Amino acid sequence: MKPNIAATLSLIAMLALAPLAPRTADAAPAKAAAAKHRAVFQINEDDSHKWNTILSNINNVQEQLGRVDVTVVVIGPGLGMIKADALTANRVQDAMSTGVRFVACQNTMKALNLSKDDMIDGIGYAPAGYVEIMRLQRLGWSYLRP
Repeated sequence: MKPNIAATLSLIAMLALAPLAPRTADAAPAKAAAAKHRAVFQINEDDSHKWNTILSNINNVQEQLGRVDVTVVVIGPGLGMIKADALTANRVQDAMSTGVRFVACQNTMKALNLSKDDMIDGIGYAPAGYVEIMRLQRLGWSYLRP
């Protein structure tokens, strides 16, 4: 029995093109349901109005999209707003209770002679704030700077 070259070539072509075939309607919702939103906010200002705006923006994003992973990277003068004695400390802690992560730039902490004891309990730390933002963006996080 001679192999049918045309049939063999057709089979090879179908297998090669299979990954390019459109997905069925049933496959798309399953993938969409598994998608997760992640956003990184940057703040480098010691301005309670700006901070309240960011915290409100985070709340709005969560209301619209449901569960969203949110990290707020705090750099420069903005560190004053995540100190334990800051006027915004209660709102920051409320946001943390909903899963929002706050990350302090340790380069700035050194420059301002701040220690972890000066900061709100439970925040995170990164050696360099801008590098942390870049790292998260590389991992697919959306960058937001109100």
